[in-house]
Amino acid sequence: MPLRPSLLATLVAVIWGVNFVVIDLGLGDLPPTLFVALRFLAVLVPAIFLVPRPAARWRDVLLVGTFMSLGQFGLLYTALALGMPAGLASLVLQAQVGLTVLFAAAALREVPTRRQVIGVLVGAAGLIVVGLGRSESTPALAFVVTLAAASSWAVGNVVQRRSGGGAVGRSWTDGLSMTVWSALVVPVPMLGLALWTDGPDAVGHALTHLTPAPLLSTAYTAWLASLVGYGIWNGLLARYPASAVVPFTMLVPPVGMAAAWLVLDEVPNVAEVTGGAVLLLGVAVTTGVPHRATARRGVVVGGGVGGDVVRGDKRPAEESNGGPGRAETRRSLS
Repeated sequence: MPLRPSLLATLVAVIWGVNFVVIDLGLGDLPPTLFVALRFLAVLVPAIFLVPRPAARWRDVLLVGTFMSLGQFGLLYTALALGMPAGLASLVLQAQVGLTVLFAAAALREVPTRRQVIGVLVGAAGLIVVGLGRSESTPALAFVVTLAAASSWAVGNVVQRRSGGGAVGRSWTDGLSMTVWSALVVPVPMLGLALWTDGPDAVGHALTHLTPAPLLSTAYTAWLASLVGYGIWNGLLARYPASAVVPFTMLVPPVGMAAAWLVLDEVPNVAEVTGGAVLLLGVAVTTGVPHRATARRGVVVGGGVGGDVVRGDKRPAEESNGGPGRAETRRSLS
C-alpha cells in the first residue's frame, strides 16, 4: 500500500493495542458486565440512527453480536477484572485466529490448507508455553476466561463468514453497520447479569458515582476503537487487497504489551515473551503473512482485533489491487 494508507493502518493497530490498557484502567470503578453494557450502549447511540442496517439476516446479525460482542467482551472484561494482565490479554486473544480455522473446518466444511494447519499447531505451542510459564500473579482462571473470549470471537467469525453479510468490497459501511447493529444484543443482557451478580445497590451506586476513568474508557473503546477504528479499517479493506491490510493487525499485541508496560508497569517474563513470539509466528503463518503477495484460494483468518475471514484469489495481490479479483473480506467487531 502507499504511505498514507499504511500509516492509517498502523494508527488503527495502535488504537486497538492501547484499547486493552484503557479497558483495564476503567475497570477499577465498575463491575465488568456493567462496563460492557455501557460500552455497547455508547456504540449504539447515536450511530444506529445514522448507519444503515446490514444486508445480513436478522438471525445472523444477532448471532454475530452474541458471540463477537456479548461473549467476547463480556468474557474479556471479566478476565481483566479477575487479574489477567492487559498486555498478556492482547496476546492470548490472538488464539482466535487458529480457533477460527478449526471452527470453520468443523461448521463450514472448509478444509484448511497445509500452511494453516502448521500455523495453528505453532500458535497452539506458543499458547501452551505462555499458559504454563505465565507469572504467578496471573490467575489460571483469568487465563482460561481469556481463552474463552477468544473462542467466542472465533465462533462469531464463523457466523459472520456463513452469513455472507458485510462484504467490505461492496462498501466501506458494511462492516461498520454490522458492528453497530449487532451491538443491540449486548446492553440489556449485560445489565441484567450485572444486577444478578453484583446486586441492584452496587449497580445503582456505580451508575450514580461514575468517575472520569470509566467514562473516558467507555468513550475510547466505543467511539475510537470501535467506530473510528473500524471506519478507517473497513475503508482500507474496501480499497486495497486484504493481503496488504490484514498483516498490520500483527502490531496489536506488541503495542498492547508495550502500553501495559509503560502505563501499568506490566513486565512479561521470559516464558510469556517466548511463547508470545511463537504464538504470533503461528498467527503469521496461519494468515499467510509470509506469502501475502500471492493469496491462495481458501480461508485465511486475519489476526488482530478485527478477526477478518478472507477469501483470497490466486492472482498476486498487487495485480488484484482495486480490480474485480480483489479478495472478498468479511469484517467483524472490535
